[in-house]
Amino acid sequence: MNSNYFKYPHPFQLEAGDVLPEIELAYQTLGTMKPDGSNVTWICHAFTGSQDVADWWQGVVGQGKLFNTDNQFIICVNVLGSHYGSTGPLSVNPETQLPYYHDFPTITIRDIVNSFDLLREHLGISKIKTCVGGSLGGQQAVEWAISQPDLIENLILIATNAQHSPWGIAFNESQRMAIEVDPTWKESYATAGIEGMKAARATALISYRNYETYGITQARQDEPLGKSYRAVSYQRYQGEKLAQRFNAFSYYILSQVMDSQDVGRGRGGVQKALSRIKAKTLVMGIKSDALFPINEQEFLAKNIPGATFQTIDSLYGHDGFLIENSLITKAIRLWQKLTKLEINPMEEFFRNLENKTKDRLDLISN
Repeated sequence: MNSNYFKYPHPFQLEAGDVLPEIELAYQTLGTMKPDGSNVTWICHAFTGSQDVADWWQGVVGQGKLFNTDNQFIICVNVLGSHYGSTGPLSVNPETQLPYYHDFPTITIRDIVNSFDLLREHLGISKIKTCVGGSLGGQQAVEWAISQPDLIENLILIATNAQHSPWGIAFNESQRMAIEVDPTWKESYATAGIEGMKAARATALISYRNYETYGITQARQDEPLGKSYRAVSYQRYQGEKLAQRFNAFSYYILSQVMDSQDVGRGRGGVQKALSRIKAKTLVMGIKSDALFPINEQEFLAKNIPGATFQTIDSLYGHDGFLIENSLITKAIRLWQKLTKLEINPMEEFFRNLENKTKDRLDLISN
């Protein structure tokens, strides 16, 4: 992928107390920023995503699409700790001249947002028209909207939360345990722990989808004894697929980053923190999401002033935020239209927006 790089050659203070001697962020931009900077769309990527947003979210980013590169300046940044060019466990520590590996410090969602802000200032961006993110990306977006209430005009949060749940933390710890039992994990080389990461990814996938998803996409087909079940081969395939593009060190670190999400930390609680948001906000939840259950998005919408809540009915559980491009596009476009007209969208109208209303939405959108 073609990326730009921003280097901050100064000590970067981390929330947990450690300091990175310097940081580098890999990022991509699409489209052209207007002279007044009024068309900036900042998209935050999820767990193992990258700055190549037109690849992993190609259904909504591109010419003529929801996030239209013809008239929007779109930016996506690879988060600290990740595998795609930003400072992370495989980066060389300038103080030791060796890769960090196990010595990479603990980072949090707030650290990631603080690094984004350094890049924002470097690019001369004083206002973000729209900030959007799903899952781990949504955690970044809501944190940024709280830490800088006057920066973001429109905020779109999909399948995310204000505080990561014990349920979600337990899933992540199970994945870390899978990595830790890999006998190579204690070693210091780029592919250490990779077999453990494959098992971790298979564990994670269960939380990204749900019972109904597997019942349809991996349905049993009268397989004879001795032949692998579809669900078995699918789990192994997903582990192998990730191992071809990611590393166990980044996977381990980013699972901890997700666990760190708590917008109320040091702010008098979650509700008080959310009340600071000034952006016009659309919160979207997926009915079948097992990892970020829909009650977490209902909580966001209830506590963010003036927020609109929207449900998506998807077979694909949490992964629906990456798959249901048509539903997401229609819902966001309708919300944008109504907020532009200064019409207060009725919560019940959005709550009941599902596949069965597609024809009705087409009429409204046109």
